Amino acid sequence: MGQAGQEQLKTMPEPYETGPKSTAIETMTRRAWLVGGGCVAVLAGLWWMRDDSADAATFEIVKTDAEWRRLLKPEAYRVLRHEGTERPYTSPLNAEKRKGTFACAGCDLPLFASETKFESGTGWPSFFKPLPDAVATSKDRSLLIARTEVHCRRCGGHLGHVFEDGPPPTGLRYCMNGVALTFKPAGAGPA
Repeated sequence: MGQAGQEQLKTMPEPYETGPKSTAIETMTRRAWLVGGGCVAVLAGLWWMRDDSADAATFEIVKTDAEWRRLLKPEAYRVLRHEGTERPYTSPLNAEKRKGTFACAGCDLPLFASETKFESGTGWPSFFKPLPDAVATSKDRSLLIARTEVHCRRCGGHLGHVFEDGPPPTGLRYCMNGVALTFKPAGAGPA
């Protein structure tokens, strides 16, 4: 580097010396904004993830986790008691076309009439309307979007979710896990 280049470097201010230094008050104000903004973000996240689930409710049928594990098949236990989801297109109930009633696999409460079942193309048994006083709903934010969870109103078992993209007359799609249901053909009598 030549003499002129070295003199030019000496006369150029350092990048961090170009403006006035921050005062202690400016630094504290920035810090307060960062901490305050972080607190707001944490509180918003906690509010979003708050528990509106069916677990907080009291149901007619209450069992310990060990009792449910003993009574249910492993996949039904995972779905009904721990809000799991079965793989799509794996339930034999997708192809069920007979007249009858779909009931809770946990407590045998009748939930859906076969006349309300329709092919949704989603891979899970879908219905446009439950039987009266059969299901209850709660908010589910487990996938970072608000969904409406459907559970059995008698035992609290997780059945699936309800969406507003179903057919008339309700416009609803009760997308249920097949392992959370049993099917009783019409005229078959009690099991």
